[in-house]
Amino acid sequence: MSEPKTPTETSPSPSSDPWAATSTPDPDATAPLWFGERTEQPRYPSSQPAPAPASWSTPGPAPAVTQAPPSPPAGRKRTWPGLVAVSVLSAALASGGTYAAVRAADDGGSSSATTSAASQNSSASASGSGTQSIRQVNPNAPDWTATAKAVTPSVVAISLQVQGGEAQGSGVVIDDAGHVLTNNHVVDGAEQGTLQVTLSDGRIYEATVAGTDPSTDLAVVTITNPPTELTPIALGDSSALAVGDPVMAVGNPLGLASTVTTGIVSALNRPVTTGDQSTQFGQQSDPVYTNAIQTNAAINPGNSGGALVNADGQLVGINSSIATAGSNSGNIGIGFAIPVNEAKAIADQLIEKGSATHAYLGVSLRDGEGKDGTATRAGALVAQVSPGTPAATAGLKDGDLIIGIKGVGVESMDSLIAHIRAEKVGNTVTLKVLRNGAAQDISVTLAAKPAS
Repeated sequence: MSEPKTPTETSPSPSSDPWAATSTPDPDATAPLWFGERTEQPRYPSSQPAPAPASWSTPGPAPAVTQAPPSPPAGRKRTWPGLVAVSVLSAALASGGTYAAVRAADDGGSSSATTSAASQNSSASASGSGTQSIRQVNPNAPDWTATAKAVTPSVVAISLQVQGGEAQGSGVVIDDAGHVLTNNHVVDGAEQGTLQVTLSDGRIYEATVAGTDPSTDLAVVTITNPPTELTPIALGDSSALAVGDPVMAVGNPLGLASTVTTGIVSALNRPVTTGDQSTQFGQQSDPVYTNAIQTNAAINPGNSGGALVNADGQLVGINSSIATAGSNSGNIGIGFAIPVNEAKAIADQLIEKGSATHAYLGVSLRDGEGKDGTATRAGALVAQVSPGTPAATAGLKDGDLIIGIKGVGVESMDSLIAHIRAEKVGNTVTLKVLRNGAAQDISVTLAAKPAS
């Protein structure tokens, strides 16, 4: 399945592009802020114009540690039934900045107790022999001190040189071999030989990029000659999360290493869409579609790629973006993380082969509405079914309105794309479809997306 058009393309047409987008980003809407940090440094004579950043163009760089984070321009709001649409014209990233649009739809062996509220465990089954997690005695009143003690050794600071400046972000140690999971936008554009990883105890190591996946905004870096006492993070299950669950964000905001903040899961399955209108190294950036975990845990520039963990210290998401209310608003308590189940599936592929394969449906989509009895439903309208694709094999037709997948509501094309992106090649999913005013279920076996 090929990717949708960029958000600036306003005229939908049934082209060969099976994910053709048709809506225009709203220039006055709530703005997302990617929470990495990049500091521009003049490296060229003042008489010569400095080159454009290597990637993710933005009106200005993210601030240094002593400055307040930059605020992207405000935009225009627009709502869909049952869904709040949020889009933006620019945002700051760990790798410099991006054009973005966000659309919001909808036991191991135990040691002695660390506190009266939680006990600490070492679990070899989660990620590696050094994996640490804790067990809360009272889940309704978590001992966040114990959680932070267990998690911070697994979260690192990432720094690098990029064209025209420096960048920094966060990452999570996922195994004993020195693999660190982070956001693609944290390491994108890194100059060769400049990537460094700083452990929570202050030790600094050189690192290389093992693989990147721009379409999910995930990347894996490998620590060069890693120490033997690395502490991989314990992996949780993002599908087990419920709205209201307590969570902690751990990362490197504004260069302040091992910063922890707490909050709750505010929502699940929030379709977050980001894309870059500009080209990077002569190539167009793919839009990113994520069925994100929404949280109110405070996250800021530099937190990109850091950990979102549950009260037991298990990784449930990779922090990637926040929303702002417009110019100079800063963090407003709406953050987004990539679910760990999706992140792990991508990371495994990046470690093995340096790239990732994605499932696809094989349709051209746009936002639409349809009648469901006497009610009106919003969903993903099938504008065209490409021949020989999973959608065609399953019997999807032009004009079908997809309103659900695997029992979860779908209220926009972004929502459907994000759900499909989270699936593995070969998975069979059940779509709820409105056709001629009647609802029906259609099972589709997803295939690998053809190379562009």
